[in-house]
Amino acid sequence: MTLRPLTDGERTAARLKATAARAERADVKAKLKSGQATVAQVIDAGRTVEAIGRLRVAELLESLPGVGKVRAARIMDTVGIARTRRVRGLGIHQRKALLDLLERGSSS
Repeated sequence: MTLRPLTDGERTAARLKATAARAERADVKAKLKSGQATVAQVIDAGRTVEAIGRLRVAELLESLPGVGKVRAARIMDTVGIARTRRVRGLGIHQRKALLDLLERGSSS
């Protein structure tokens, strides 16, 4: 099955929508890095905001201060989250386990 070609107007609209989504995800990651937002707030926002819901959990974790690719992968393995999982795709138990693990880690 082939998709119909997009018109120039449709292509432009799609490009603008994608650019806005990338900007919104970058803003969320910057807020996480600076401490202006928490992981819980981002996960809650991901339920209603499409651009945030499409943010990969690994990218979300890597945006936290002191968390790089290795630590993010370790956190996801501990909680049982696939490396390709997006924020909107987290189950209720995964969300709770992730937030509990991050809370324990920041209080020690």
